[in-house]
Amino acid sequence: MTATAPFTIGLVQDGVAGDRAATLAATVARVREAAKRGAQLICLKELFDAPYFCKSLDIRNFDLAEPVPGPTTATMQALARELAVVLVVPLYERQAPGVYRNSAVVIDADGSLLGAYRKMHIPHDPLFEEKYYFTPGDAGPASQPADAPGPARASNGFMVWDTRYARIGVLICWDQWYPEGARLTALLGAQVLFYPTAIGWHPAEKATFGAAQVDAWRTAQRAHAIANGVFVAAPNRVGFEAEAGTNGIEFFGHSFVSDPFGRIIADAGESPEVLVATCDPALIEETRRNWPFLRDRRIDAYGAIASRWLG
Repeated sequence: MTATAPFTIGLVQDGVAGDRAATLAATVARVREAAKRGAQLICLKELFDAPYFCKSLDIRNFDLAEPVPGPTTATMQALARELAVVLVVPLYERQAPGVYRNSAVVIDADGSLLGAYRKMHIPHDPLFEEKYYFTPGDAGPASQPADAPGPARASNGFMVWDTRYARIGVLICWDQWYPEGARLTALLGAQVLFYPTAIGWHPAEKATFGAAQVDAWRTAQRAHAIANGVFVAAPNRVGFEAEAGTNGIEFFGHSFVSDPFGRIIADAGESPEVLVATCDPALIEETRRNWPFLRDRRIDAYGAIASRWLG
């Protein structure tokens, strides 16, 4: 539903805790903490229950993928039902043999599995070898048109869900650099854009570029909040993860929630932390009345945006 009452977001910023079972248990404890502090919609980091395995090419890592629905989603559905919270659960999805997705499952407060968003933009950078592991998201046969009845609405792979507490959109990590994804998800009616993330520093670059990288990451997403008049919530991974033959990655945290005016209303440092922030949908209306960017769009003039290059 499109919420009219304030809703409270929880973000779980953490790393991995030993094996998969230990990580799942630690995550469940942090979800419980967020719920105890009043969170109604709780989002985990990208690929929450595994190390960030995309640092190298290793065919064995495909074994980390799991079906949706599956054992992990069953555990989280039971937790959502018990706590009466909405959960955004990012994981490595095995859709079919040879088709693996970087996905985020949305579970409503009654424990029902509403669907999964599949990461649309897939990076290929040193230590971020995601094109090897992930099939990019697409509209898919199960997508719902924007005006369809039911909890899910979609446009070309971008999706929103009507949950018990708010209408939410989910995008994943590399998606956060693309204004097109944020705009389409906002146009579907999302009141908050969740960006579960695994972004960090190459240690050799941290002294020179570290602060600027964090600032760019936050600025890009705050701009989505401003340009679309929505709340933005981005939980990031933390901790150093080694990789043979490299200096590893130091995931930098700095998770945050931004209001539709671009103001940061909750933020974290570089250690494990649970963030909680209350969001008032009335601020969406107020912001859009004063900054009517959606009204003033020249939708008749933007057809060329679908071109790769115009120069």
